[in-house]
Amino acid sequence: MDRRADASLNRVRHRLGSKRVRALTGANLDGTHMAPKMRWLIDETDAGRAASLFHQPVTYMVERLTGARAIDHGLASTSLVYGLAEGNWLPELMAAFELQAKLLPPLRRSEDKAGCLNAEGARLTGLPAGIPVAVGTGDDFSTPLGGGVMQTGIVADVLGTAEVVGALDREPRIDPSALTETHRYVGARFHYIENPGWVSGGALEWLRATLGIADFAAFDRLAAAVPPGADGLLFLPALSGAMTPEWIAGARGCFYGLTPSHGPGHLARAVLEGNAFGLQDVVLALKAMNVATDRLRLLGGGARSDLWAQIRADVTGLPAERARHADASAVGAALLGGVAAGVLPDLASAAGLVGAAGFAIEPDAHRNRLYREAHGRYRQLFQSLKPMFGAG
Repeated sequence: MDRRADASLNRVRHRLGSKRVRALTGANLDGTHMAPKMRWLIDETDAGRAASLFHQPVTYMVERLTGARAIDHGLASTSLVYGLAEGNWLPELMAAFELQAKLLPPLRRSEDKAGCLNAEGARLTGLPAGIPVAVGTGDDFSTPLGGGVMQTGIVADVLGTAEVVGALDREPRIDPSALTETHRYVGARFHYIENPGWVSGGALEWLRATLGIADFAAFDRLAAAVPPGADGLLFLPALSGAMTPEWIAGARGCFYGLTPSHGPGHLARAVLEGNAFGLQDVVLALKAMNVATDRLRLLGGGARSDLWAQIRADVTGLPAERARHADASAVGAALLGGVAAGVLPDLASAAGLVGAAGFAIEPDAHRNRLYREAHGRYRQLFQSLKPMFGAG
């Protein structure tokens, strides 16, 4: 992961402090956010110093397609210069990063019509000029929307290369442990309290390729042949730094407890369980904030696996249901477009068109007890290794 923008954080940490920034923005003072990247580009590059506007990928696309400049409140709330309480760019934060508000697009609702497809947009896409284009949002928010997440109590678990986990709450609750961040959600009724994700599916793909396993179906068969707990083998899912149980950029993944009796199936199951322990870290943090966590809703390509779903249900003790559409990010974007075009009346109605696919996978009480003990050992392992982690 590119950590060059971390260098710009010290001045903000000195001026405001990490706790103050988190209280204002709901976000951690981390170089992956937009404002520190802007500051680094201005400090280090001619292009950054000459720029009149900084875009997120989706806002750039909107301007190319319509000529309109707009960013939704969800994406804006990940920037480190957006005030959660104010619902606007915050002068105190802008000053701390030495940025000007004119460098950012105007704020709009994600379901608003940004404009109509212009001639250049029609040429680039092959679509007819004049059709409406939504402001849109990032996949952190379009994915749960496409999974029908528009009420509290659902923990959205997005199983992709990274695993992003979050839940809705009407209040802008701030996580004292800093494991999760709080952002504005589409539709403006809720806040989305999420962990932005660790390398989860990416770790599985790394192990699959390393062991020469043909595909994920074969991977699952190997893992399913091993008992829960992987005969004592643990995996820390920190191949590109840790996002659970703490944010530590310099953390690295590891297997612990290897013996001659462990084989490829144990490695496969340990990686699946280690990722599920990361999910449990987030679920416990949400519960500590009194955020409702009644059930899991699995999204993304990994949601197709029965084994992955069962392990997550067993580790968390929560029923796990699949979203109706695994590719929920695209579905969420389509729903935003439908509201912007006037085809759908509002986002609540739009979300009602999707949702869960049917029955839930129930947790097994015996396996849940076993996994609670294993999760405790995983946390102990992480704490024991912390002195060895680098700075990033």
